[in-house]
Amino acid sequence: MITKAFKQEAVQLVLTSGKRAVQIAKDLGVSDSALSRWVRESRAQPEAAFPGKGHQSPAEEELRRLKRENDLLRQERDILKKVLAIFTHEPI
Repeated sequence: MITKAFKQEAVQLVLTSGKRAVQIAKDLGVSDSALSRWVRESRAQPEAAFPGKGHQSPAEEELRRLKRENDLLRQERDILKKVLAIFTHEPI
């Protein structure tokens, strides 16, 4: 598992070592696209970069909650459609 500390150190290597990000990614055994994404995230929000699954931003938590609610509402709607079809003898 790649930790927050590992990502932070990898970003620091990219920013301070003078080596190309592709070479650093190869040396660390990660993809260059992942390392590039980590650098972008770190530059965009240095203090909030790499929150992990348990420490999401409020916007991410709200989005996750709304997606769960949306899934539940779709399931309830589908059940009601099936019940209505059974009682009216119409094909689904």
